[in-house]
Amino acid sequence: MVFHKSFPGAPFSESVEVDGVLYLSGQLGTDANLKLPDGMVAQGRQVMENIKAAVEKRGLTMDHVFKCTVMMADMKQWGDFNKIYVTYFKPDRLPARSAFGTNGLALGALLEVECLAKMR
Repeated sequence: MVFHKSFPGAPFSESVEVDGVLYLSGQLGTDANLKLPDGMVAQGRQVMENIKAAVEKRGLTMDHVFKCTVMMADMKQWGDFNKIYVTYFKPDRLPARSAFGTNGLALGALLEVECLAKMR
């Protein structure tokens, strides 16, 4: 197993490699200063950019992502997030996915997404 550190002081790894799979911790829509933008659209874009950056940091692309789990504070915004989500994947390479509503996410985020990616 290979553990990749998160930001200083975080109680979790950004990702862990196990048997050819990259397990990416849940990503919020925070910027480099750990600030959340307002609204689902802005947070959704930032979540996906954070996922893309974390995957690319390991030498992979979004094509390697094969499973995502989406946690949302308000499932009524599911459609809004889907419009953003699909732009990060090729139409024939959409990952398997689960989504569910929650009664609270870290930092008051509107959504959190965790992903699995196949290592090369």
